[in-house]
Amino acid sequence: MKIMLHTDIYGGQGLSTICIGRGLLRHIGQFAARTVKGRKAVVVSDSNVGNLHLEPVLASLRESGFSAESVCVPAGEDSKSLQMLSVLWNTFHGYGITRTDLVVALGGGVVGDLTGFAAATWLRGVRVIQVPTSLLAFVDSSIGGKTGIDLPFGKNLAGAFYQPRWVIGDPDVLRTLPEAEFVQGMAEVVKYGCIFDKAFFEDLEKAAAEGPLSDSFVEQMIAKSAGWKVDVVNRDEREGGVRTLLNFGHTLGHAAEKVLGYGYVPHGVAVGVGMVAAAKLSEKLGHAQVGLAERIAALLKALKLPTSMDEIGNGLFTAETLFEAMLSDKKKLGADLHFVLLHGIGEGFVAPLKPEFVRDLLPEILSV
Repeated sequence: MKIMLHTDIYGGQGLSTICIGRGLLRHIGQFAARTVKGRKAVVVSDSNVGNLHLEPVLASLRESGFSAESVCVPAGEDSKSLQMLSVLWNTFHGYGITRTDLVVALGGGVVGDLTGFAAATWLRGVRVIQVPTSLLAFVDSSIGGKTGIDLPFGKNLAGAFYQPRWVIGDPDVLRTLPEAEFVQGMAEVVKYGCIFDKAFFEDLEKAAAEGPLSDSFVEQMIAKSAGWKVDVVNRDEREGGVRTLLNFGHTLGHAAEKVLGYGYVPHGVAVGVGMVAAAKLSEKLGHAQVGLAERIAALLKALKLPTSMDEIGNGLFTAETLFEAMLSDKKKLGADLHFVLLHGIGEGFVAPLKPEFVRDLLPEILSV
């Protein structure tokens, strides 16, 4: 094994440990045995990941004395639904999962969010281990305890803060990830540079200009990004302050996902486009120098990500439909829309903006 990150979150529900290293997938059972007294486990995966990585995880759990079963949900954002949540609850009941037993989320952001919420609400909370298999899950969604499902009127509107006992990430699984899935995860990586770390952003610019990212750079990139997420959650577990900065690009990104239909455009792609628009808004309001949005767009383009709503929307939405979608987002507090904006690269801040003000500026900021 090669451990590249081992760190802790000290949350309101206790300790959550993030361990990332090559070869860890074959040792899930050892982590599980240290987590619960019971010896029943359900592994939740999806129809894509299950075919690739489920058997080694089940074998590891069984070697450690667990009676391990599995359930696979359909791949894609549509599985973050009340229907699939009910499927997991029924599965937990059928397998006799008690408060001393374990749930394992093996997959990307959809599986992690759905399974985490199911674990948080089954018997008022059973232990969960997150095993991310996508880049986006490695650097963002598996860490920090945000769980939830989508509802017809908004993304992630039903959920809970529920920390996993372990996040066990094995970068070897990324070798089976389709390029498009890896690329969309890069948007969340770029986000950390934009809001926190100018030097990291510059490293990403240099690496992207040199061609395909090397394995060693990907390892460093994951460790750096996950480290930022851990640091933020330790300072603000329930998103009352600095954690709000992690929503950079998400206000418009979530709106685009809702208008187009969840799953039509990958989450990371929508966030990337939302980041460029938020940078453009920062310029328009005089918070940042002109050229900031173009710089962020140039990096995203080098990473093969789209940078404007026109590229992802295929003419299916307007500024008005995006605005209406934003009004139901979680980041609307009281009468204001709370946007994460930039003073410059590495300098994120939160700005409350009047909805009608945002509506008037939307047509100008949606194309870069």
